[in-house]
Amino acid sequence: MRIFKNKDFARWFIIFSSLSIVILVSWNVALFYERIKKDERQKMAIWSEAQKSFNNASTKDVDLGLELYILSTDLEIPIINTDAQGTIFRYNNIPPKVEEDSLKLYQFLEELKSTNKPIKVDLGNENYQYIYYGNSQILEKIKYYPIILLLIFALFTGLIFLFFRTSKYSEKNKLWAGMAKETAHQIGTPLSSLVGWIEILKTNPSVDQSYIDEMTKDVNRLQTITNRFSKIGSEIVLAKTDLIKETKSAVDYLRNKHSKLIEFDVQLGEQSIDVKLNTVLYSWTIENIIKNAVDAMKGKGKIKITSEITKNWVSILISDQGKGIPKHRHKQIFEAGYTSKKRGWGLGLSLSKRIIEDYHKGKIRVKQSDINQGACFEIRLQIV
Repeated sequence: MRIFKNKDFARWFIIFSSLSIVILVSWNVALFYERIKKDERQKMAIWSEAQKSFNNASTKDVDLGLELYILSTDLEIPIINTDAQGTIFRYNNIPPKVEEDSLKLYQFLEELKSTNKPIKVDLGNENYQYIYYGNSQILEKIKYYPIILLLIFALFTGLIFLFFRTSKYSEKNKLWAGMAKETAHQIGTPLSSLVGWIEILKTNPSVDQSYIDEMTKDVNRLQTITNRFSKIGSEIVLAKTDLIKETKSAVDYLRNKHSKLIEFDVQLGEQSIDVKLNTVLYSWTIENIIKNAVDAMKGKGKIKITSEITKNWVSILISDQGKGIPKHRHKQIFEAGYTSKKRGWGLGLSLSKRIIEDYHKGKIRVKQSDINQGACFEIRLQIV
């Protein structure tokens, strides 16, 4: 049973509830802090009065048992006593490293001066002492609790947003995968009929064979598209394949599909480089990148395909002479739905990213691009 049908409402409900709890706890911690601080000030006032009585009393006439008891009580509060000229003559609960260095001791005294107002002890005959004190360790720790709570809240909020974003992304992926499979299924039925009709036409001598050949090519193309869509969301089988050979094959196919105004400059060499590959999906990636390159060049220009090897990785670089991509768009163009065209769904590069990074555990990116200077895409796969 789902408690919240609206995920946005659930997300904000959790966040506001968490924030309310953090505010409530922080408020109570602040009250607790002020109460302990007030108690420590009262203890210091009593302690200073005990010291004053001890300094002014005559040991022959007065019982100093209470004063001695109070002065001997460890308040766990850092205390420094100075004379009227500011010379330190007594201290207690000071960090050991501070005690060992007189310079650090006076620096610590300055810190105590800024923490609390000193207590002035009148010794008579215009003789005075000053008691400087800070906060106990427990009070110092409590002071940081609200900050810790806010950090926990920020972390918790980040995790919530990450969870809902991941969940939304997962649902979107399932939706696209479902649509892709359904598309493949819907195309498959009439496609089978077309294959049957072509076979019938082949038996008719009055039909021009060139027509049948062109229809066969188109049907094969539709079968390739159907095969691609059917693999989205399914377990992908990768096989050891010569990447250079497969890239050349994909480019040669696309070369025949474009006009002579598009020049393909393939400089991949003859060396075989084996990677784990799904050839159907890889050729789809190459097609998407080259199709975008052709669109960027408005149907006229040069597309250069080269390769680079770095350690255990091989890169296929596809460069064009198009209008280029602004730097702040280098990552955005791989997001589903993003497109700079008036027509189109903006799915080509998003699918390519998923094919290379999710299925092949590789990397695809815009390696270099400047406005009106073309773009260079890099597909990076691990060598086996």
